[in-house]
Amino acid sequence: MHTLVKQTWAGLRVLLVMTVLLGILYPLAVWAVARIPGLESNAEGSVVTRNGQAVGSSLIGVDPVPADPAHDPWFHTRPSAVTPGMPSGASNKGPYNEDLVNAIRERRDVVARREGVSPGQVPPDAVTASGSGLDPAISVAYAELQAARVARNTGVPLDRVKQLIEQNTSGAGIGVPGVTVLPLNLAVQAAAGGAH
Repeated sequence: MHTLVKQTWAGLRVLLVMTVLLGILYPLAVWAVARIPGLESNAEGSVVTRNGQAVGSSLIGVDPVPADPAHDPWFHTRPSAVTPGMPSGASNKGPYNEDLVNAIRERRDVVARREGVSPGQVPPDAVTASGSGLDPAISVAYAELQAARVARNTGVPLDRVKQLIEQNTSGAGIGVPGVTVLPLNLAVQAAAGGAH
């Protein structure tokens, strides 16, 4: 009986020490490190603000939904495999899955109609969902495909829209240059005089 009591107290002491270390001290240390200048933006979700208002995150791509589909002034991100409003996630469907092939075909037709081009001109990232469905960047080809529509709907000259695409192009793509959509849309909005 004495051994059982001794082992119980030893177990309780370990539980207490681990609770303090891993349940209190470790989370406080992580929180404190996240407050180091330069890291704080990433720790808080990399929120992008405009005129003191949060307008999005530089790390999360959310496809803008135009109020009037006939007047769509925004660059679009890659499609998501999940229902809007749901957490991120992939479809987990292989390249030969009939549902995935049909979804890609439908997305290609929608993008082609929206941009006024043939389906063969639609780049792959415009129709294939990313692993998370929240990529903040698109390919330069997809941004350039959208440039004419954005210029037409915002009144910003096409040459200026193309300059803004170039200014927002970085190594954000996977192994290739990518265009970060949120800053690009904000730059277009500013160039259009804040309208739209």
